[in-house]
Amino acid sequence: MSGGGAIPAERQAFYDRIATRNMAPLWEVFHSLVRREPTPAARPVVWHYDEIRDDILESGGLISAMEAERRVLVLENPGLAGTSMATDTLYAGMQLILPGEIAPAHRHTQSALRFVVEGEGAYTAVEGERAYMAPGDFVITPTWCWHDHGNEAAEPMIWLDGLDIPIVGLFKTTFAEGHEDDAQGEARPAGDSLARYGTGLLPVDHEPASRPVSPVFHYPYARTREALAQMARAEDWDACHGLKLAYVNPETGGPAIATMGTYMQLLPAGFVGQDYQATDGQIFSVVEGRGRTRIGDEVLSWGPRDTFVVPAWARHAHEAVDEAVLFSFSDRPVQRALGLWRERRGNA
Repeated sequence: MSGGGAIPAERQAFYDRIATRNMAPLWEVFHSLVRREPTPAARPVVWHYDEIRDDILESGGLISAMEAERRVLVLENPGLAGTSMATDTLYAGMQLILPGEIAPAHRHTQSALRFVVEGEGAYTAVEGERAYMAPGDFVITPTWCWHDHGNEAAEPMIWLDGLDIPIVGLFKTTFAEGHEDDAQGEARPAGDSLARYGTGLLPVDHEPASRPVSPVFHYPYARTREALAQMARAEDWDACHGLKLAYVNPETGGPAIATMGTYMQLLPAGFVGQDYQATDGQIFSVVEGRGRTRIGDEVLSWGPRDTFVVPAWARHAHEAVDEAVLFSFSDRPVQRALGLWRERRGNA
């Protein structure tokens, strides 16, 4: 590779000439393309819910869910200004739906997740089945599936959206279309997919779907919290993560969403985690408890309903003041499928 000084005239003339043939010298850019370690543009950041809640609610008076199609405030990473990205590969936003509203049905090639932050009784409908949601619930809207949202309750509903928009955009495979009706007709009763596929049983004649996505699209928090509590009784704590569970596809045991890994973890009161690094940038939503996460030289304090980002390959450690529960998602499934994912624990 060329040094950092002035380029000799003969060499520059060569570069200029080959540029007219749409070529360039690799040696001038090699070390910016093939780096020794990841250098994400995303930065550590926390959105404190108490500070942004009024902004989310104010948006409800400025535009309707029908007019906006999805009334969402994008959580944009300060290191990725203007990109609508929370990490280098994932999108996140806070969606509001008011009582009596419908966010109209549509579908798109991006996969999406909903993680409920506030409110109870609104629903997401996927392919004609409704999931009535409560705080801490995790809901999937799989790629190219019709979905709409509605609020039949008396209070506003707010949830965290996560989508693989940058990943789908990288491959230039974005497609979307609107439904002829604002809301889908009912194809199956609410809770049908969880009853069929989410109890450790499958219908005897069930054939796995061709798409690598969980047939369960609603994972209630009550069940997840119970699983964490049961594991805590065994005190099988991980030095970095406390107790951490992955949401899975019951057909395959693989990730619930092919492009986004989704997790819930429990940190006991007083937990001080060991340092950890991984190549997947992570977006966290705090369900319960208070604590802090040290990321490099920065410390992000967090509490219930806050959202924060740990960039890819950033050395970090969690500490819990109270018993805490954290939901998170990342692009780990894509990295693992391509043989790219790495982790490092402690001072290794």
